[in-house]
Amino acid sequence: MKFCTPSYTLLLVFLFGGLVSVYGQQSISGHVYDEITKGIAGVVVSCGIHMAQTDENGHYEISVYGDEKYVQISIPQRYLVSVEQTRPIFYQEIVNNRSVYNFHLLKNKKDDTNHVVIVQTDVQAASETEYDIYKEAIVSDINLLLPQYAYSDIFGLDLGDMVGDKPELFPNYIHSMSSLPIPFFRTIGNHDMAYWGRSHETSERHFNQYFGPTTYSFNKGNAHYVVLNNNFFIGRDYFYMGYIDEKTFKWLEKDLSYVPKDKLVFLLVHIPTQLQAERKPFVYDYTALAGVTVNASALYQLLENYETHIISGHTHCNQNVVHHERLYEHNTAAACGTWWQADICTDGTPRGYAVYEVHGNDVEWYYKSAGHDRTYQMRVYRDPETHTIIANIWNYDPLWKVEWFENGVKKGDMEQFEGIDPLARELLSDKRKLKYDWISPSATGHLFRAEGIDDLSKVEVRVTDRFGHVYTEVLKK
Repeated sequence: MKFCTPSYTLLLVFLFGGLVSVYGQQSISGHVYDEITKGIAGVVVSCGIHMAQTDENGHYEISVYGDEKYVQISIPQRYLVSVEQTRPIFYQEIVNNRSVYNFHLLKNKKDDTNHVVIVQTDVQAASETEYDIYKEAIVSDINLLLPQYAYSDIFGLDLGDMVGDKPELFPNYIHSMSSLPIPFFRTIGNHDMAYWGRSHETSERHFNQYFGPTTYSFNKGNAHYVVLNNNFFIGRDYFYMGYIDEKTFKWLEKDLSYVPKDKLVFLLVHIPTQLQAERKPFVYDYTALAGVTVNASALYQLLENYETHIISGHTHCNQNVVHHERLYEHNTAAACGTWWQADICTDGTPRGYAVYEVHGNDVEWYYKSAGHDRTYQMRVYRDPETHTIIANIWNYDPLWKVEWFENGVKKGDMEQFEGIDPLARELLSDKRKLKYDWISPSATGHLFRAEGIDDLSKVEVRVTDRFGHVYTEVLKK
């Protein structure tokens, strides 16, 4: 019996190890063309964490490993992709015995340097009837808004929870939006996941079937949009946590390596990264794990060279957090309100969606309550027993100003406090009237009050947002 010498053993390992590496991957290539079949240079193409950029002829070549599902492009500025029932087709599924994947783009006829984004989240319908309500309440409202931006490049974002744990309803969700003439890019939510699998990697399959990859990017004007999956299924029942895995971090690092530092970045996730400016000590319980992104600090480090707006959903509340002057998080209220049980969310925010108006690197935003015009930015209550007025200003952030006037005389700034919205308390406290007994009103910090009010006085609440827009609400005698 012969034994291999150490040097011969190393040679075998090297040779066969190399063969395993070669056979564990393949190379694919293709072109990115415009509508006249001219190659487009500089387009980033990715397959998992492997990326390449098209050359001057629009050609790319990239390595594919065995478990990758898609080859996809980061749609370049000034270009569009084809759309199927609001679904942008920026990807192709990798199939056996095929090595060429070409992409055909359309030149955008509108200048996307200035563009408008409609952001909805948590449609979370659990029946066909609820999708009918969604179509009537939200989709119709968006359709009424669109003519105001007829000359703007406009698209939508859905931040996830499109269904309520019922993947068989994805076709209903898609059909309910079919009247919208704009594309919607989508983020997976925890209620869109495939539960009961053995690992996180099994949880994306329903989303993949209808919308493609869960991690991707695209460009509009001077803005770079990044969509990530931060719903980490832990492989037990329906449990998950807010977490970004290493593969996603590596993908994001490479994606950002193609993005100049003067670009504006929008990061789209379902679960918020952090809901307060100050980082709190980590608490190991399910509410903490499932409510925010536990490793958000690593994400912030990757974004530190960019002016970034993080937009999230999940909470069924509305909140704006200024992490620092170049990092802003918008946690967006639910399109379904309180799971279609009331037309407000648990913090009193009306069901609706957010609108972002992007002009180069400048961004303005507002919350659009369904059934109201854009000036509807607060709800004001008078409590005759305590001689107090309370204002719920759902899109407030620290640069807003909240004042009150009595009989035309300015009395000062209203006091901010944390509490329960009076209407939310009224509608959501009686469990007998609700479909789900776990629904409760939520405490919120976007409440303001003024005390010692004469019940016969005419009271005006005047709010000035960070962009100088003024909103008023008057309570008459």
